Amino acid sequence: MLRYFAVLAALAIAGAAVAASSPGFNPADLDRSVSPAQNFYQFANGGWQKSHPIPPDYSRWGTFTLLHVKNQQRLKKLVEEVSKEPGRKPGSEAQMVGDFYASGMNLQAINRAGIRPLLPQIEEIAKIHDRKELAAVLARLQARGVNVFFRFGSEVSRDNSTRTIGGISQGGLGLPDRDYYLKNSARNRKVRAAYRKFIIESFVLAGRTKSEAQRAAEEVMSIETVLAKASLSRVARRNPYAIWHPGTLKRLRALAPGIDWNGYFSIRNVASMKSLNIAEPKFFTAVSRLVKHRPLPAVKTYLEWHLLMAASPFLSENFERARFAYISVLTGQKRPRPRWMRVLAAENGAVGFALGKLYVKRYFPPREKAAVESILANVRAALAATIRHLAWMSAKTRKAALKKLAKLKPMIGYPDHWRTYKGLEINRGPYVLNIMRAARFNSAWDLALIGKPTDRSIWYMTPQTVNAYYDPSTNQIVFPAAILQPPFYNPKAPLALNYGAVGAVMGHEITHGFDDQGRHFDAEGNLKDWWTKADAKRFESRANCITRQFSGYTVAGGEHVNGKLVTGEAIADLGGVTLAYRAFEKLPAARSGKTYDNFSPSQLFFLGFAHVWAANIRPAAERLQVSRDPHPPAVYRVNGTLANVPTFWKSFNIPRGAAMRHRSFCQIW
Repeated sequence: MLRYFAVLAALAIAGAAVAASSPGFNPADLDRSVSPAQNFYQFANGGWQKSHPIPPDYSRWGTFTLLHVKNQQRLKKLVEEVSKEPGRKPGSEAQMVGDFYASGMNLQAINRAGIRPLLPQIEEIAKIHDRKELAAVLARLQARGVNVFFRFGSEVSRDNSTRTIGGISQGGLGLPDRDYYLKNSARNRKVRAAYRKFIIESFVLAGRTKSEAQRAAEEVMSIETVLAKASLSRVARRNPYAIWHPGTLKRLRALAPGIDWNGYFSIRNVASMKSLNIAEPKFFTAVSRLVKHRPLPAVKTYLEWHLLMAASPFLSENFERARFAYISVLTGQKRPRPRWMRVLAAENGAVGFALGKLYVKRYFPPREKAAVESILANVRAALAATIRHLAWMSAKTRKAALKKLAKLKPMIGYPDHWRTYKGLEINRGPYVLNIMRAARFNSAWDLALIGKPTDRSIWYMTPQTVNAYYDPSTNQIVFPAAILQPPFYNPKAPLALNYGAVGAVMGHEITHGFDDQGRHFDAEGNLKDWWTKADAKRFESRANCITRQFSGYTVAGGEHVNGKLVTGEAIADLGGVTLAYRAFEKLPAARSGKTYDNFSPSQLFFLGFAHVWAANIRPAAERLQVSRDPHPPAVYRVNGTLANVPTFWKSFNIPRGAAMRHRSFCQIW
């Protein structure tokens, strides 16, 4: 599916240590040797960082990670119980969840099978004789979850958000970002070398000689470099107008005549599709030229590689080892995570809502949902009050902003209507085939949405996911059940900590509707300019302040944070903590709440906010993050944000000129 979410943490970075005096707050997490005026992140989290070193099977270790691991352990218990239940009805959620897990954990059978489960797909690629057959195989590979050349899926129309259309977008790269091909830094050369080695070893395991595999790697790198050069950067794609080019199949055929689009869309079962968004027209012209002029054997090699790459986590251990050697260079991770955890991650992608239904039934009682809804209502009211009194916004824009906020739909915990997997075959046979059947089923489900009224009840994140998102095309915010627990929300903790943690997360997601991307969408989710020109300029000036601020930050090796890439998330972080504090300060607890370890309620609020981002990260993972992740590194999500918050300065008596008091003082809401 092609949807554009503003997500809380794409690379999740949690679990709160608990002091006897106050649930959710542990003085041992602090580092009192550091002044809160100079480095609040270190002051709030330094003790936690020392007591939580990164395990070898992780590239980062933080509060998000701890909560994710806790959830994984819960899910492991659930699926192990389900997989042993007798008399499970074929096709039932229990049968699918249990058998999927059992197939993934049967390492002996997976090793015995080796490459054999993939041989029919490899043979299908080998039999391609012309461009027409190429389009058909391309369509079938994509349906199985193989990222070749481009991506195709459903998308809410940006002209009319009541309709769902097709969307076709750039893709086809094996490395995480175009810049790994185009920028020749020592870091990128090292990653490219590891990736090339991964390609060679995988082809050898699949039956090619070493020299054949080396030639294949060069062909793959050559094709992917062409795709990288034709791809828009992540910063360019942040402009929603840059990736909105509605058209027809006729228009696509004119742009990219080298591909048999009729055959492709027929295989994908959307031949009657009336319109689609061609997100990056120039990219498809480049793909067409490549397919037309590149020798067919080289193109087939590229297809086979992406099949092997997609399947490698689900094949025998030798394929997994080849893949992990590359991942280790890319992220700094020292060893793979336990197999059960990797299988659960795959199951979450394959039949995640079946798994989520079991999770919610056991671990998310209705009372938890009601409790967090009151916090959300207060944070939302804080933004409404802010907009009403915003000095730089005109009456016309203010009216439209309030309308958008009023129409914002929160979705908390789990869906009202659960997705079903009727017709999906999951068994205890080859693991990789379960993966591919699930991918094909989920792809068909997604494409079936095209041409129909937009279904605003759909969730695109499972309830057991430790994350949250805002969808500008439907003007919805989603908070899965898994994130509504400590350290984000703890019913036994002081309100100050809950508002600083989950309240700031809620404010973050609400603010995404008004960040540098979200502000371009109206109350209904249409891409429509509802700002006056003067207000838009004032907003852009304030957003540019944040861009400049974050561009000045560096990570391991001296690499700079990409300020233009992280602007939206930095705006949301600033909006989130600002709104949550405004909501909190209206409560009696802000004035008469208990102190803990001599910290006032307002100070506890900011400590709660900072602790959410407590983490340790390996240098390689930090460099990977700034190259592709729109979220700033954790230290800057705290220090960069709070340096712009006057209520924080007042709470901790931050003097002028201190590092935690940004001289330019960026402020939007």
